[in-house]
Amino acid sequence: MKSPFKADILKGKVGLITGGGSGIGFEISTQLGKHGASIAIMGRRKHVLQSAVSALQSLGIHAVGFEGDVRKQEDAKRVIESTFKHFGHIDILVNAAAGNFLVTAEDLSTNGFRTVMDIDSVGTFTMCREALEYLKKGGRGRSSQSGGSILNISATLHYTASWYQIHVSAAKAAVDSITRNLALEWGTDYDIRVNGIAPGPIADTPGLSKLAPDEITIKAREHLPSYKIGDKWDIAMSAIYLVSDAGKFVNGTTLVVDGGHWLSHSRRLPKEEVKQLSRAVEKRSREKPVGVPSSKL
Repeated sequence: MKSPFKADILKGKVGLITGGGSGIGFEISTQLGKHGASIAIMGRRKHVLQSAVSALQSLGIHAVGFEGDVRKQEDAKRVIESTFKHFGHIDILVNAAAGNFLVTAEDLSTNGFRTVMDIDSVGTFTMCREALEYLKKGGRGRSSQSGGSILNISATLHYTASWYQIHVSAAKAAVDSITRNLALEWGTDYDIRVNGIAPGPIADTPGLSKLAPDEITIKAREHLPSYKIGDKWDIAMSAIYLVSDAGKFVNGTTLVVDGGHWLSHSRRLPKEEVKQLSRAVEKRSREKPVGVPSSKL
């Protein structure tokens, strides 16, 4: 689809994207690059990084890749420093690295729970903390006029409750809290905007393939308000809005991009039966009101 943004809206910016070699992270890397930004991606798998960087460079995007694990502070520090040395400044940090799998609460080990928490929530904080000196107003490589922008990729799983996702629900709830608290503290002290995106079911992503395989996805479509699965492009366009000047007055917000999916519930009755049932219930209510005391006179 054609982007609604000008091609140079991010010209001169440098973005570092964790988990930027695949899925939603790669699409964000691609679209930020297509809109003028230079891109550094961070990931654990060398071959994925190399493939992603080659793909970005083939589009004319200035891109580099750095191996690293967001769970390790030394990796976070090294990758951020390497990005700064390569480009001379950092303007945007996107925390898209995540871990997930389907598992019942009773079958989830403490180590499994901890792993997802470490990647999603601790990893997000670690990257933010190590990037502070490079993103804050007056920081390394930045002017004294404005700070940079942080974007944390969250989810909607914890807004209510989700089957077999206790680990990710807890981790993403923490991510949303990190977003709000850093927006308050760092927005005030350092002019850094910190926002998030909570994607719904997005096609052609590792998350959807793991959590909603074809056997489930076909049935799930029946309960989506828009009757469709979102695209990675939808998330990337939201990212551009939030990290560009288009979103310059947005801070501490996690933008839900899911077609209204998290608001939906399974229909208890077929749509065509609702009107008939409603009429019958209203008629019965008028003829014999419930909860109205009868007169003793």
